[in-house]
Amino acid sequence: MYIQYNMDQLCLPMDLEEDIPENHLVRIVNDAVNRLDDRIFEAAYPGGGRHSYHPKMLTKIIIYAYTQRIYSSRQIAKAVRENIPFMWLAARQRPDFRTINRFRSERMKDLLETIFTSILSLLAEEGYIKLEHYFVDGTKIEANANRYTFVWGKAVVKHKAKLEEKVKTLFATIEAAEQEEEQAAQGKDLPELGEDAQVTSEKLEQAVQKLEAKLQQQPKNKPLKKAVRLLRKDMLPRLRKYEHQQAVLGERNSYSKTDPDATFMRMKEDHMKNGQLKPGYNVQIGTENQFIVGYSLHQRPTDTRCLKPHLEKVKATLGRLPKTVIADAGYGGEENYAYLEEENVEAVVKYSTYHQEKTKKWRADVSKIDNWHYDAASDTWKCPNGQTLVFYAESRQRTDGGFSVQLRHYRSLNCADCPLKAQCTKAKGNREIRVSMRYFEYKQKAREVLRSEKGYALSVRRMTETESVFGQIKNNRNFRRFLLRGLSKVSLEVGWLSLAHNLLKWATMKQTGRTPGLV
Repeated sequence: MYIQYNMDQLCLPMDLEEDIPENHLVRIVNDAVNRLDDRIFEAAYPGGGRHSYHPKMLTKIIIYAYTQRIYSSRQIAKAVRENIPFMWLAARQRPDFRTINRFRSERMKDLLETIFTSILSLLAEEGYIKLEHYFVDGTKIEANANRYTFVWGKAVVKHKAKLEEKVKTLFATIEAAEQEEEQAAQGKDLPELGEDAQVTSEKLEQAVQKLEAKLQQQPKNKPLKKAVRLLRKDMLPRLRKYEHQQAVLGERNSYSKTDPDATFMRMKEDHMKNGQLKPGYNVQIGTENQFIVGYSLHQRPTDTRCLKPHLEKVKATLGRLPKTVIADAGYGGEENYAYLEEENVEAVVKYSTYHQEKTKKWRADVSKIDNWHYDAASDTWKCPNGQTLVFYAESRQRTDGGFSVQLRHYRSLNCADCPLKAQCTKAKGNREIRVSMRYFEYKQKAREVLRSEKGYALSVRRMTETESVFGQIKNNRNFRRFLLRGLSKVSLEVGWLSLAHNLLKWATMKQTGRTPGLV
């Protein structure tokens, strides 16, 4: 009546591989990691102590775990004990969660990029990637940090300035009370604080020590005793705290107290619909045929200043830059165009106003110099009303990244009777403009490339390249928040995610029988 069922009977075969289908993802992970050179892992194992688990085994189970939406080291250890594919990869060994986490975040710190590059070499051998078309984009992922314990750069500067004023006022009060060098102190810095107007913790420490020595000579001086106590217990610790916060901030405008490397950014996942800032990181990836070819992690919310360091990292990792870089308007700055030109990389990169220029409203706007005519021979501009703007000055300015921009200033000869003046400018006098001619030329070249058949096809393809990868990572594999803290450890997480994505994509293509030429 029933099929025989007896849990006490030993069943054969006992090999776990028999229960794994031929084209299963776990076999792709196993084969790919087995093809890696064992010497890659030697640097992470100096020797001594008890024997370690084999690094290839740990690498396999972590990569496979990331493909299965398992990111916690405890959950990975649990899967190794209970899940057949994990048990097969581990050869029935059972590393605990501490071993897995230590291997993932410490031992692989200097090796993960080498493994990532080796896997890319395997993909290149089979023709999946050629490093010809490199599609770049970024996404913000929330950090493993408290959303409400933050430090803002402007607040630190404000509180520090107030504290410095209080310190100076206190020293002025001490000097006035003792009636020493009162006339010399007016309009100048006090002797205890030195000649520099800025109060530092080091200078304040020296000044407090002088006051403490003076207090030894005047032990009954209550105002002096109170001032020394206030400086030592309150003002000096606060000043040191503000200096430490400024050092952590660097060029950033904010950071999280629970993960100081995380910067507060505006995320797309805004559930309260109030534009709330959350601690996070800007993840930059470059793809080809939806395989991740390069990745980098940044603390800046905007993409513009991330392109150059991202490509420098790709160059250091792969040994060369791709032939063509395709990116959206968030990367279309003069500095990025100049960098790509210097590196002899073809740029299919939109600038910020590329799509606006196509609208009727933009083309009808007489104030936009993109609708004007420039005469290179006479170095003059001609507005829609026929007025000529002539060159009269030149200036330079530096961007936040230190890039020097050369600006040329032009001025109209007579706008007094122009019927379009109200639409062109709000200035009372003649219209003046300042233009970076280098950026103007870059935009013209980018416009020609983007409107060509090849450029248009690549810019359309970009929409399905990086966005599909981000959709896989954030939606299909539900990775929306980092588990580790600190820039270096979070970078490792991105590396593991990239490895898992590439092997998952590789397995999917093999299972569906798709060839590299059809990608």
